[in-house]
Amino acid sequence: MTPYPAGLETTWLPVALSGQLKTRPLSRRIAGQPIVLFRTADGSVSALQDRCPHRNYPLSAGRVVEGTLQCPYHGWRFDGSGACVALPGAGETPDLRRLGAARIDVAERHGAIFVRLAGDGSATEPDLPPLIGHPDYDHFWWTRPPWKGRALDALENILDPFHTNFVHDGLIRVSSRRQPVRQTVTLAAKGFHVAYDQDAPDRGWMSRLLEGSRRRSTGQYLPPVVFQGRWEKADRLSLCATAFFVPETPDRYRPIGCWTTPKGLAPAWLKKQAILGFIRVVAEQDRRALERQHDTIQAFGGVRFKSGPTDRLTTPLTRLYNGETLEPGQDGPHAIWL
Repeated sequence: MTPYPAGLETTWLPVALSGQLKTRPLSRRIAGQPIVLFRTADGSVSALQDRCPHRNYPLSAGRVVEGTLQCPYHGWRFDGSGACVALPGAGETPDLRRLGAARIDVAERHGAIFVRLAGDGSATEPDLPPLIGHPDYDHFWWTRPPWKGRALDALENILDPFHTNFVHDGLIRVSSRRQPVRQTVTLAAKGFHVAYDQDAPDRGWMSRLLEGSRRRSTGQYLPPVVFQGRWEKADRLSLCATAFFVPETPDRYRPIGCWTTPKGLAPAWLKKQAILGFIRVVAEQDRRALERQHDTIQAFGGVRFKSGPTDRLTTPLTRLYNGETLEPGQDGPHAIWL
C-alpha cells in the first residue's frame, strides 16, 4: 500500500506562495518527487522535475539566466516548457530536442502556486476548493516549513474538535467550561461535511475575538488532503479557513492555508494581522502535538489506535484517504460537550 493518499498525483496542490518565488529557483517536493519552480522572462511560473536530464544534478541548485533555468553542473539551460535551449561547449550546433527536462503542470492563482504531478498539460485552470479567490471576500495565504508526521493525522487533528479543549485550552475552547453542542455528519460518496450547532459561542480568547456571535461552524473534508472550516453567524459567513496538508515524504508534509473573511469596515491587512496573531500560536501547538504523536507511533512500530464514541469521523476520513467511496447519508445530530 502506498504511504500517500489516493488521487494525490492528479490533484492540484499548492507548493508555494507567489511571493516566495522571486529571481532564484525554488525547490519543493510532493510524494517523494523533487520539483523545481522558476519564473521565466515574462514572470510566469514554470515547474520541472528537479533533475537535469544530462547527469541528474538538482536543477534547483542552479540559477535563472534570461528566463531559463541553468544547471550548475555543465551549464545546460531549459526554458519554461522544459526544452533544452543551450548546451555550452558543443563544437557544432547540436540537436537539442531529445535533451529536455520533464515538465510538470503548474498554475499561479490567487497568490499561490499549484502543481499537478500527473497532468498532461491539457488543463490550465486548477480545480480549487470553494471560496478561494472569490471577489466578495478578502483572502490571505499562510504557510509554514514542513511538519514532521503523517498528513492523515494532521487531517484528523484539524477535523477533531475534542482536542481543542486541551491542546488549545483557553484559546479556542476551555477545558473546565464545556458546553452542549449538536454534531451532525453528512456523508457523500467522495467527501463529508460535519456541522456543529450551539447556543453560545466558544469561550476561548481567539474564538470570542474572531468569531463574534457565531452559533454554527462546519468542517469539510475534500480528498485527498484538504480541510475547509467555516464559522457562520446567523446571516452570513464570519470566517473560513482552507488548509492543505501536502505530503512531501511519508513522514513529512507542508501545511499551507488560505484564510477568507467578508469584506467590511476593517481593512484586509488588519484582519490578517489579527488572525495571524492567534493562528501562529495555535499552529505551533498542533505542530508539537502531531510531532509527539508521530514519534510515539514510530517508537512502537506503527499505528495502534483505539477509537471511542467521539471518533465518528475517523472511519470515513480513513476510507476516503485510501481511495474508497462512502454510502451517502446523515449521521446525527449527536449531543456532545465541547
